[in-house]
Amino acid sequence: MIINEKRFRGVDLNLLVTFVVLFREQSVSNAAKHLLVSQPAVSGSLARLRERFDDPLFLRTGKGVRPNRKAKEIAEVLLPALSSIASVIDVEPKPGDV
Repeated sequence: MIINEKRFRGVDLNLLVTFVVLFREQSVSNAAKHLLVSQPAVSGSLARLRERFDDPLFLRTGKGVRPNRKAKEIAEVLLPALSSIASVIDVEPKPGDV
């Protein structure tokens, strides 16, 4: 498979992790706790995600945030992709594989 690396220029892939945690938690504060960052850091990341996707993505509710249709569409593709990446980076190296 060939990727066009130019499409990744200027994209902070850590934002995608923040997106997934925010999607799962549906709370900026809880997402911040899981990501071990401050609530303002997650809010800032959400602002960058909104700018990147040109969409609000999450709507405020009385109990946190809920994903809109665009966020659900993104999550549908992103969740399995990040799960696959996690399975690759979680592999423990075998002796001699340095």
